[in-house]
Amino acid sequence: MTSRIYYTKPSITEKEIEYATDAARNGWGERCYEYIHRFEELFKQHLGVKYAIATSSCTGALHMGLAALGVGPGDEVILADTNWIASAAPITYLGAKPVFVDILPDTWCLDPQRVREAITPKTKAIIAVHLYGNLCEMDELMTIGEQHGIPVIEDAAEAIGSVYHGKRAGSIGKFGAFSFHGTKTVTTGEGGMFVTNDADLYEHVLTLSNHGRARGQTKQFWPDMVGFKYKISNIQAAIGCAQLERIDDLISRKREIFRSYCEGVSSISGISMNPELNGTQNGFWMPTLVFSQETGITRENLQAAFRSESIDARVFFWPLSSLPPFEPVLKNRVSYDIPGRAVNLPSYHDLSESDLRRVVNVIRSLSASVSSNQ
Repeated sequence: MTSRIYYTKPSITEKEIEYATDAARNGWGERCYEYIHRFEELFKQHLGVKYAIATSSCTGALHMGLAALGVGPGDEVILADTNWIASAAPITYLGAKPVFVDILPDTWCLDPQRVREAITPKTKAIIAVHLYGNLCEMDELMTIGEQHGIPVIEDAAEAIGSVYHGKRAGSIGKFGAFSFHGTKTVTTGEGGMFVTNDADLYEHVLTLSNHGRARGQTKQFWPDMVGFKYKISNIQAAIGCAQLERIDDLISRKREIFRSYCEGVSSISGISMNPELNGTQNGFWMPTLVFSQETGITRENLQAAFRSESIDARVFFWPLSSLPPFEPVLKNRVSYDIPGRAVNLPSYHDLSESDLRRVVNVIRSLSASVSSNQ
């Protein structure tokens, strides 16, 4: 029987098990934040930022950061239509409106020109989501933000390992948010991180993250404002510490897997994959195939072909504006066009060379089959 190839799973070694066991056995009382603080420090060092707050999710990090920036009812926040709903949901939590704009056809990330066109007096922030490890045009977006006095936020949930002109994804904007979900390059099972170089913003989010209790408050159980409960656990952070000690290898393996796919499909016409533009490094969290319209290959063709070989293939994100909670924005033509002819490929760290060949062979067979029928 052919073994199943999953689209993703974490890389867990004895180091993660050792640290998590220590946290479970000893990480209480005075040591209850030990791994959390260590995790934050390791991540700051990796990213090259001044401040970091470990959270229970990237969604929570975004929620608190937006709240600290004063986003509220009647405000608008611009982001790409091609995203997971977690990038938009925190905007709605605060009573603000997500404004969905189209993506660039090569990076599948926020189109700066569409951002310019969408700015109104109500625009309170711009969220740049680095999709699948691909990088947004941060220089242009930061310039737009500065011209209009609008903060640019980086949702780098999928971009650990991605570097934009010498700066790691998530370290450029007003603040960055990361995910350590079980599918991500670095995982804590569930978890996230808020990062910034802004001291005042850090203090505000730190207070919000602890039910509104300010760091310098001497009164016990005395919140200075209504805050949130988005803390990560010490046990989760222990796993994160082990992962960060291995982060270079984890990123390197993701890049190896992507290169293997690229070599395997290089002879097939009508295919594009995650780009790596000049001056950047792509962390290649999720290798993605997009077939040109001329090939006639669809998402349904791809899923059926992979399913028949016991291989998981994940669909490209639907446009957020096509989902039931939101109103359609049909002018976002690229966002609506690409998902119907794209698929995410398996990319977990311990994929074998034979596994990778199995995936590539499905793509080759499907492409040959469709070509012969045209």
